[in-house]
Amino acid sequence: QVKLVESGGGLVQAGGSLRLSCVGTGRAFRIYQVAWFRQAPGKEREFVAQISQSGGATYYADSAKGRFTISRDNTKDTGYLQMNSLKPEDTAVYYCAADRTYYSDLRRGIRDYDYWGQGTQVTVSS
Repeated sequence: QVKLVESGGGLVQAGGSLRLSCVGTGRAFRIYQVAWFRQAPGKEREFVAQISQSGGATYYADSAKGRFTISRDNTKDTGYLQMNSLKPEDTAVYYCAADRTYYSDLRRGIRDYDYWGQGTQVTVSS
């Protein structure tokens, strides 16, 4: 079992950047596929990006393509989400999620991931 803790959220102006981090403790972080989701007030939790165990495969929601980059450093048991050109509509609580399954394709469902962090708030002002 892995425990996930996110950090790096905050308040930023439109056009700005933030880098979110997700530290995994407990079981070896490298065996987990990692994803980022977000949930805005009054909306369902939605998929943002996914990265394979090795980091060799990444997938993005259309809203994130070209602006966000998901990465990981297994030597530090940490996953990252670099967010550039932020927009007010990116405002949400961002969650890190993980699963041991070796997915070879895009997995955007909440049920595809067994482990979740507590979330970090990202607010983008216009």
